[in-house]
Amino acid sequence: NAKMWKPDTAGAKARNEAVRSSKYLGRALWRNLTGYHRRSRVETKMHCVKLLGQRLLARDFDRQVAEIQIRAAILNGFTALGIPRTVAVG
Repeated sequence: NAKMWKPDTAGAKARNEAVRSSKYLGRALWRNLTGYHRRSRVETKMHCVKLLGQRLLARDFDRQVAEIQIRAAILNGFTALGIPRTVAVG
């Protein structure tokens, strides 16, 4: 239900073009062609990373690396919990 914006800035013109192409091509095809879905997933994952803390607590570089690895392991664990297991029937 996106509406056109007044084309008074470059950002508004780019947005209007995206809205036009989305309506012309259809949302699913537009997302695949522009990579929007992938971008959206990355933004969501970065938000999850930030929920685990905005800053690193460790001061030593090696410990900072370990802290990042722990956060990644936590996120991977949450992701694994949300992936359904499929079983062939028949």
